Amino acid sequence: MIYNISIVAPLYNEQEIFPSLIMRLNALMERSIEKIEIVLVNDGSSDDTEKLMQQTALTYPNYNCISLARNFGHQNALTAGLSLARGTEAVLIIDGDLQDPPELLFEMLTTLRSGSDVVYAVRKKRKEGFLKKLTAQLFYRILQTISYIKIPLDAGDFCLISRRVADILNAMPEESRYLRGMRSWVGFKQTPCEYERDERTLGKTKFSYKKMIQFAYIGIFNFSTFPVKIIKRIGYVSIIFSIVYAIYIIYKKLVYNNVADGFTTLIIVILFFSGIQMFFLGIVGEYLLNIFFQVKGRPLFIVKSQIRDGAIFPAST
Repeated sequence: MIYNISIVAPLYNEQEIFPSLIMRLNALMERSIEKIEIVLVNDGSSDDTEKLMQQTALTYPNYNCISLARNFGHQNALTAGLSLARGTEAVLIIDGDLQDPPELLFEMLTTLRSGSDVVYAVRKKRKEGFLKKLTAQLFYRILQTISYIKIPLDAGDFCLISRRVADILNAMPEESRYLRGMRSWVGFKQTPCEYERDERTLGKTKFSYKKMIQFAYIGIFNFSTFPVKIIKRIGYVSIIFSIVYAIYIIYKKLVYNNVADGFTTLIIVILFFSGIQMFFLGIVGEYLLNIFFQVKGRPLFIVKSQIRDGAIFPAST
């Protein structure tokens, strides 16, 4: 079967919302004249998500079910789905929690066919907690300011990409993946599509504040040289300050001969600059860690089982 549109949805412990997801995806396909395949990726769920996915994939031939060997993380789960999506025209990337409406496909597809290669959804209104909205908005604005490419504000992974952009993303080998940044880096014509993000109605979010911080680190250290440049600039300032201060001390010694011992001041200065050095080493270490994990050359994910076109296929990476 040849499909012109693929919909990729990663799932992690989403058994509560799964029936609603399938109902809306089925309703979407009934309304559409497009040939659509659904690629569901089980990212190491510990509940009945995998079982429900397999039952669906065995019931409906246009549903593909991929189960990873463990939890490899949201971005790698998306990568797994992208690598197996067969849509000849476009691929829709969407989360499985239904906060992003799959029905937006029709509007995005019209925009894509008017000459765009990427149609990314922009959240003009988020029905989430105040702190989460504030931190997300702050992060997007900081990243856009310091990034060496233009990453759109308030745009997540929810998007429709052309086949050629999907192929390029699949060919990008980086281990530390920030797909919305990679999508922007690819280039071509990219068009925003505004929407109101719904609140989660069933299940619990798997994106804790700790994971948000880790994700922010990935975005910053993969698409910005600012951390390293700020180290260099502060280093210059420190050298200049040290030279000026040394000249001042020598002048007081030679002219007034009343330079105090200054033991307390010396200890404070040593501790302060030692702390700065450790902080800078940590920043450099983040870049080294990215290199360390990249050069290992391990697969981004491992497929435990796969059901495609109603048939079970052997596992592969």
